[in-house]
Amino acid sequence: MFIDEAEIEIKSGKGGDGMVHFHREKFVPRGGPDGGDGGKGGDVILEVRASLNTLQAFRHINHYFAKDGKNGGPNNMSGKSADDLIVLVPPGTVLHDADTGEFISDLTHANERLILCKGGRGGRGSQHFATSRNQAPRTAEKGEPGEAKRLKLELKLIADIGLIGVPNAGKSTLLSALTNAKPKIAPYPFTTLEPNLGVADIDDDTSVVLADIPGLIEGASNGAGLGHDFLRHIQRTRVLIHLLDGLSNDPVADYSQINSELALFDPNLAKKPQIVALNKIDQPEVQERLAEIQKVMKKKKVEFITISALARTNTRELLLKAAEKLSEAPALEETEAPMHVYRPKEDAKDFHVTREGTHEWRLSGAGIERSASMTYWEHDGSVRRFQKIMEALGVDEALRKAGVQGGDTVAIGDYELEWQE
Repeated sequence: MFIDEAEIEIKSGKGGDGMVHFHREKFVPRGGPDGGDGGKGGDVILEVRASLNTLQAFRHINHYFAKDGKNGGPNNMSGKSADDLIVLVPPGTVLHDADTGEFISDLTHANERLILCKGGRGGRGSQHFATSRNQAPRTAEKGEPGEAKRLKLELKLIADIGLIGVPNAGKSTLLSALTNAKPKIAPYPFTTLEPNLGVADIDDDTSVVLADIPGLIEGASNGAGLGHDFLRHIQRTRVLIHLLDGLSNDPVADYSQINSELALFDPNLAKKPQIVALNKIDQPEVQERLAEIQKVMKKKKVEFITISALARTNTRELLLKAAEKLSEAPALEETEAPMHVYRPKEDAKDFHVTREGTHEWRLSGAGIERSASMTYWEHDGSVRRFQKIMEALGVDEALRKAGVQGGDTVAIGDYELEWQE
């Protein structure tokens, strides 16, 4: 089954917790702190695999969680870092944030990698907090939380040449004639319900990828039929073979209608190089109206050729003409938007104070919430360290200005603290 849209949830691993521990050895009464550091959590990485051409793998599995780093141990032993989680996607995968709709990236090149969620760093063990004044600190850090995202994946097939036209024009028959593809073929409209790819050999050293795009109808640019589902696949092609059904009531009107739908969906589609091929020339009815159609196409100044996909008449000539156009067409990268969008990260020092009740407050901000989640609340030294972080960020002063009173509850992430002067 061809799947070209999917929604997945990804989450990187949490860093391992640092350890509060003191060295214990016979005849060494004051061994000092030797708590080890936690290991780093695994990243979630999307990697382009050239052999894939569908998002089928995401149909049944849509949660991808990297593993957490291991906790630190005694004797300064650091925890093991977790392996990164590699998620394979086909070339042409477009990523959006599923919650906001923001564009994230456009993955087009084989073996291209994108780190979407970075694993949390491991927490530092008590060995790092010893000073000349405090040689036995009961202080350590928990591991940094991982990152989580919900992604919408959209596949735009990458092909050199796209076959377009109205339903039942013979696109699938032409694809099977030019390549080794075996698409479903039947004498009724909308036989093709999913795009098909095939590779055609030009010579011993050159081959091109062709995509058979399901038939387009009037209103496709507004989503009629399966318009939106398949028009986007045409955006990836560099040259179009516009196949006309010679037995249609009005092939010239079909030609104008399809080009209008392309332009309405994306103005750049109307600018792509096109070769117009009138199919079913082996039928007497088509030969009778050929002169009239040729006259109109000559006025439109379009490159025109007659073929029979079923009898394979002039199909090789059509392929060579398309390959010639392809050699003159601009590379895909020259017409595409930048592959990645980079945005500035939220300042870790920023925070917001929100009143949630008469005696309830909430502190929000990337830095302060991360610090709270990495604090060992059961160790006095870690709590004092967190209080110093709040003072350094100006949180204490901001809460006082907002009107916090002794005994009020201040929530930070999943934690609730009692304010004391």
